[in-house]
Amino acid sequence: MRRYAFLLACSVLATPVPALAQQQATAAPAAGPSHTFTGNDLFGLSIAADPQISPDGRTIVYVRRTGDIMTDRMQSSLWLIDLASGKQTPFSANGGSPRWSPDGSRIAYVASDGDRAQLFVRWVASGASTRVTSLPGDPNSLSWSPDGTRLAYIATVSGEATKLGKAPAKPDGAKWAEPLEVIDRITYRNDGPGYRKPGYDHVFVVAAEGGAAQQLTFGPFDDGGPLSWSADGRTILFSAIRGPDAERQVMNSEVIAVDVTSGALRTLTSRDGPDGSPRFSSDGSRIAWIGFDDKRRAYTNAELYVGDANAAAPRSLTASLDRSIDDAQWSGDGRALYASYDDKGQRKIARIGLDGRSTVLADNLAGGGLDRPYTGGDFSVSRGGTIAYTGGDATAPADVWVWNGGKARRLTNLNAVLTASKTLAPVRKVAVTAPDGRPIDAWLATPPGWQPGTRVPLILEIHGGPHSAYGASFATDVQLYASGGYAVLWTNPRGSTSYGAEFANLIDKNYPSQDYDDLMAAVDATIAEGVADPNNLFVTGGSGGGVLTSWIVGKTDRFKAAATQKPVINWISEALTMDNTLFTSRYWFTKLPWEDPMGYWNRSPLSLVGNVKTPTLVVVGSEDYRTPVSESEQYYAALQIANVPTALVKVPGASHGGFTSRPSQSAAKASAILAWFDRYRNAAPAVTTPAN
Repeated sequence: MRRYAFLLACSVLATPVPALAQQQATAAPAAGPSHTFTGNDLFGLSIAADPQISPDGRTIVYVRRTGDIMTDRMQSSLWLIDLASGKQTPFSANGGSPRWSPDGSRIAYVASDGDRAQLFVRWVASGASTRVTSLPGDPNSLSWSPDGTRLAYIATVSGEATKLGKAPAKPDGAKWAEPLEVIDRITYRNDGPGYRKPGYDHVFVVAAEGGAAQQLTFGPFDDGGPLSWSADGRTILFSAIRGPDAERQVMNSEVIAVDVTSGALRTLTSRDGPDGSPRFSSDGSRIAWIGFDDKRRAYTNAELYVGDANAAAPRSLTASLDRSIDDAQWSGDGRALYASYDDKGQRKIARIGLDGRSTVLADNLAGGGLDRPYTGGDFSVSRGGTIAYTGGDATAPADVWVWNGGKARRLTNLNAVLTASKTLAPVRKVAVTAPDGRPIDAWLATPPGWQPGTRVPLILEIHGGPHSAYGASFATDVQLYASGGYAVLWTNPRGSTSYGAEFANLIDKNYPSQDYDDLMAAVDATIAEGVADPNNLFVTGGSGGGVLTSWIVGKTDRFKAAATQKPVINWISEALTMDNTLFTSRYWFTKLPWEDPMGYWNRSPLSLVGNVKTPTLVVVGSEDYRTPVSESEQYYAALQIANVPTALVKVPGASHGGFTSRPSQSAAKASAILAWFDRYRNAAPAVTTPAN
């Protein structure tokens, strides 16, 4: 239940224009092996995700995503880990979303079957499997009934397209243009899926052995998971925005109960604000969910609530935590919940009692994307309290870890062979103090083989959101930039999450603003340490980081070159063309665009383009509907008109969130940025200074 933000996926990719030579990208490997990280290495990486521990705590099934050089995609497979021996065995060559049956004898999962993803069940002991569904829409949010006889899931139900008028009758064999497309939904396209097809997401139930599925929910509403069964198997919880004005509600979802027999719905929450991720306790006496009161602020912590079986008498268990809860799962005895949240650039798991007392159990969660060092991580809990999670650090992508008996243990080392053959850029934390005295977290990667006392070119890499957080995680962009001879700096300036609501809302209705000062302070700190060459500074960032990159070059000429990736340039045009039509004007500004055009303009990087002298590359996905292509094209045109050196890089087929989903494009994007920076990098030898 996080705030809707510019960056919902941490991905950035691009295909360089011809003038930008591909450097360490996807061409044929060089004659000899490289000991530094290269673009080709993206195909050799694996990352663990969605680890699901068996009810008895003895076995983990997890998703392994691995680069496939022939299809240029990350392919997902399922693997089992025996906790006692640590032995791994393959479970399914393709698939995702694995979920154990209550008795641990079967695993339900989603896998492709021809052109569509379908729901399968496999018996663990025999290895026999069956396809349970035959659907037009991809099943998701799988949930077993307590007795193991049924599975609930969410799937899309196709609808009829809106029609206006009628075209003439087409003669047999005639080749006519496509029929008119009529759009009448407020949110008519989504980043990633693209333009919405007629239809809505609804809750279904099917027998675990297969057969006809029963649709439980109906209507012009999208119902969402996770799904949770009551102990008696009669009720399923989900969340949705329903009602006559549903399309005009941006985040006002409610927890809803559906009767499995009759399909009758009961709405259990009613406040103005999102309520979601509902889960019954094992005995069905309580419900936990995540939500907050919507005050139309840019950021609000999502809190963990508990109520009775009807969500009555709700109380927050985390109001005093001042951190946003990402996920929560009940303990087997129903006396506590296990919750994950970000704290100072690191995702943690804590056990939270019904009295609100919290104990951190693991603090090294990692996961999500590969290209940039965002916080992330998945977890699950057995009945006895053993936790499976994805964890790691800056040396490799996420692996599977287990926590039990007060200790954390790493179970996989998926990239050991690759990382052992490479000299990776070391990463360390940097102490930064903002001009107003606030401490700002920052991390610095130095080029492989860098010697203290030697100044090197510096790339400032800015995260998106802006309400998100970086941490000390592995990132391919960082490693590729460092292999190119650059130090790489990333920070969590004001507005970042994981430092409390007050810190995040320092930019509420005022973005960009003093976050600029925090970023400049971080750059100054690396110069003061004797690492960054002040005459060789570069800046880049994606989404919200693209906003700040464009803002920075309009404020200062200290950077030799910049690369703004999928930015917002003009807040008015972004507010009227982004995929979530109602969001920007409701949460980022106090008035509508036509009521306060100058308020929008004064916070738009386009307003500063007349100041820009820094050579600036513009990078965007060709199917970006979050910060649409028109934003980047506006900026590129303005820079050309202003006679600022620039180039426009478009990534064919790439959305905002899927910017680096294809390894070749991820590598090529980093190569294009390096080539652009190299073009303006001083050729003089690095300045040598005494080590601090």
